[in-house]
Amino acid sequence: MPQTTAIFNAKLILEDEVVEDKILLYSDKIIDILDDLILSDSDDIELIDAKGQYVSAGFIDLHIHGSGGVDVMDATPEALDTLCAILPQTGTTSFLATTMTMSPSAIDKALHNIQTHAYHVEGAEILGVHLEGPFINTNKHGAQDKAYIQTANMNLIEPYIDTIKMITLAPEISKNEAFIKEIHKKYPHIILSIGHSDATYEQSLESFKWGISHATHLFNAMNPYHHRSPGIVGAVFDSDVTCDVIADLIHTHPSTLELIQKIKKDKLILITDAMRGGCMLCGSYDLGGRKVEVFEGKATLEDGTLAGSVLQMNEALANMQKYTSMPFVEILNSVTKAPAQKLGIKKGQLKAGYDADIVIFDKDFKIDTTIVAGKSKYKSFNY
Repeated sequence: MPQTTAIFNAKLILEDEVVEDKILLYSDKIIDILDDLILSDSDDIELIDAKGQYVSAGFIDLHIHGSGGVDVMDATPEALDTLCAILPQTGTTSFLATTMTMSPSAIDKALHNIQTHAYHVEGAEILGVHLEGPFINTNKHGAQDKAYIQTANMNLIEPYIDTIKMITLAPEISKNEAFIKEIHKKYPHIILSIGHSDATYEQSLESFKWGISHATHLFNAMNPYHHRSPGIVGAVFDSDVTCDVIADLIHTHPSTLELIQKIKKDKLILITDAMRGGCMLCGSYDLGGRKVEVFEGKATLEDGTLAGSVLQMNEALANMQKYTSMPFVEILNSVTKAPAQKLGIKKGQLKAGYDADIVIFDKDFKIDTTIVAGKSKYKSFNY
């Protein structure tokens, strides 16, 4: 039987409020939130004193390529082991392993590696794959290698259809419409997201009717918002599709973060889009086979193009708290409840029956303890 644990002396972050003087009881699932806990000599319950800190559901990252010197496209069990081991120190308890636009064989190796090894990792849980490309627009390839961009097709993904949970693609490209409609109809578990796209406002709204329900790193790798041509951003603002954003103050200005959260509210999800330089020192790395320099928190290709980020999820939360008026609980929901609901999984909330993915952190989002499926996977030595 899994160990039963109780967290006390905590500020529990629930769906729409922060509560104190309650006790969180869990094993591998959340058991209950209690007013009091009376123990007998026969009770085998571990106690954790949160020391007045915040306790929330674990953070979920829908878009991360790597960290700790490894990348999903390394396509090795060791790379996934390292990534899953390091993410709990950022509060991330689960994530979508995100691929890049590379050769079909490289993508296939990465997908096969995730499919076969995801259930053997320790640390943060791999929820599936986010296929970023190769079905994108060459005009908005960003740090993706445009030499390997291709029209959307089933051949690349069919063997991994159950593992893939999200696909970022450009709906305006010829033949992508049929692909979007087929995926939406046959595989509703896959989130279809507009990104690395040059779709017009009208094309974007039309693609939402086909099955696109999300937008990838809003404002980045897409046409800019213009008052006479609002493009993808305008369409996202005028619809109820969800969107994600990289809140590192590099990809997105603080004023833009404020605008997004005011308009999208509970439809906003924070991501890191981190590459292998995440949780590492400044230096030279690679992303999708291309050289990346990381300096002062900024990751760029040799031509200056932004190449993912080195953002940590708890840093994204701190940035939203410092630079926007987004309410505290809503900030937490953007990395817990919102992504969990988007994926259709019982995570992201401190509710009975939900997975016991839990984070303890202070007012500055410094991580104290990270728990995955009821087991401690990170503990700070600073407390």
